[in-house]
Amino acid sequence: MLNPGLAYALGLLGLATIAASLSVLLWAAEPVLIVLFAVVLLGERVSARLLISLAIAVLGVVLVVYQPGVAGSAVGVTLTLLAVGCCALYTVATRHLLLDDASLPVVLAQQTAALAFALLLVAGIELGGGEAWTMGGHSLERWLVAAMSGFLYYGLAFWFFLVGLRRVDASVAGSYLPLIPVFGVAAGLLAGERLAPHQWVGAGAVVKRRRSGRPSRGPRSQGLRRRAPPSSSATRSTRSPCRGRRRFPT
Repeated sequence: MLNPGLAYALGLLGLATIAASLSVLLWAAEPVLIVLFAVVLLGERVSARLLISLAIAVLGVVLVVYQPGVAGSAVGVTLTLLAVGCCALYTVATRHLLLDDASLPVVLAQQTAALAFALLLVAGIELGGGEAWTMGGHSLERWLVAAMSGFLYYGLAFWFFLVGLRRVDASVAGSYLPLIPVFGVAAGLLAGERLAPHQWVGAGAVVKRRRSGRPSRGPRSQGLRRRAPPSSSATRSTRSPCRGRRRFPT
């Protein structure tokens, strides 16, 4: 329900009252919130180098997507920030969950729940408006395109993200998210779009700082992490002249 359920529902509601460029700027706060949640909820230790890299990358995102004259209502900004918070909390919660579970079953469970949530949301909106709920009205080609886009994003993309999330801390995984606008800009170049000089500077800053950031060598989370059960092996006691009896595993 967090992602893509509530995150996308709130994000789309917010997008109805703010400019698209402002929405993208607000989403640049996601990696910052992930780091904050990872420190507070998981007890991760974040290096100063990672924080500096993340700050420069977020600044690069602002340069890439900023457009003068962006505007939006306070309600739209609030809804968008709530959506960003849901995505950030999703990353941290999933990082905790993946300490014990395999990635593929998690993806299947999450996306099945997301599909059910989306169907209930659509049904509720249409029934609330006095309309009959129907899945028809669209061509087979449109359904196939929708299925393929869902497979690429909600299937493969989430799976790759969760596989990577098993191997690095949530704060490190979140620091890669500023690359998303860079990939979008690259796709625009393939479509014949042109970049302004400040956008080139921003994209270069994101890529440069992400390459120089050093990923964590292993999970160090504490907070919400499930602790391993104590070993069943025998223990022996020794005496310390200063601290009395201490126990060490054999």
